[in-house]
Amino acid sequence: MTTRVRPRDDEFQMPSFRLDGQVALVTGGSRGLGLGVALALASHGADIALAARTASTLEGAAELIRRQGRRAITIEADVSNVEQVQAMVAKAQEGLGRLDILVNGAGINIRRPADTFTEADYDHLMDVNLKSAFFTSIEAGRLMRKQKHGRIINIGSLTFEFAVPNVTLYAMSKGGMKQLTKQLALEWAKDGVTVNAIAPGRFWTALTDAVFSVPDLYDSAVSVIPLGRPGLSTDLAGAAVLLASPAGSYITGQTIYIDGGWLVNSGVRA
Repeated sequence: MTTRVRPRDDEFQMPSFRLDGQVALVTGGSRGLGLGVALALASHGADIALAARTASTLEGAAELIRRQGRRAITIEADVSNVEQVQAMVAKAQEGLGRLDILVNGAGINIRRPADTFTEADYDHLMDVNLKSAFFTSIEAGRLMRKQKHGRIINIGSLTFEFAVPNVTLYAMSKGGMKQLTKQLALEWAKDGVTVNAIAPGRFWTALTDAVFSVPDLYDSAVSVIPLGRPGLSTDLAGAAVLLASPAGSYITGQTIYIDGGWLVNSGVRA
C-alpha cells in the first residue's frame, strides 16, 4: 500500500475562473436566463453554441457573444425531440471544434390548477423541461466522458425545495431535474464530468416583465425576498462561471440557490 502524503501549502496553485479554449452549449440561450449565463461564460473566455427553437432571436444573442471577442454559432432545435437533440450536440461540437460545458437552460411553465391539466399539457411540459435535459446531457456526456472532462449545469428552480400553487407540472419537472443532477454526478464523476444545478428565485426577465413593471405587483413579488429586489440575469454569472471553471472542479451533485434569500425567509412562500 502506497503511503499518501499531503501536499505542502506552498505547492498549491490557485484555481482559475478562466474558460479560455473551452466551448459551451447553452440551450434556451437566445434570451433571459439562458442568454445571461451564455454571456457570463463568454466573458470568461468560452466560445458559445446557442440553441433555441426560434431562429430570429438566436442571431441577435450570438452577436452579443461576438462583441465580447468570442466565437458564437446558432443552432435552431426543438430540445423536446431526441433526434434534434442529437443533431444539436453534434453541430455544437463540429461547429466549434469541441464541447466542454453544457447548460440545460431550456424550459417552459404552464400556470393552472393541477386538476385542469391535460395529458397533452403534461407531455409537452415534461418533454421540454425534463426529457430535454436528460437526453441533452446524455449526448453531451458521451463526448465529455470520452475526453475525461466536462461540466454540466442544469437551470432549476426553487421548486426544487418547496411547493407553490398552480405550477404542479413545472414543479414535478424541476424536481426530476434535481434528482437527475445527483444521479449523473454520481455516475460520471469517475470520468471527470461534474454535474450541478443553479436554482433561481424570482428573476426579472422579458417573461416576468408584466409583473415587475407594475409597482404594486413588484412590491408584492419582492416582499418575500430579504435582499429586496428581483434577480437579474447577471446574478447567475458568478455561480455559472464557478461551476464551469477549474475553480469548481471539486463541486458536483450540488445545487446553488440564487434567490436573494427567499428560501431562508422563515418559511414564507407567497
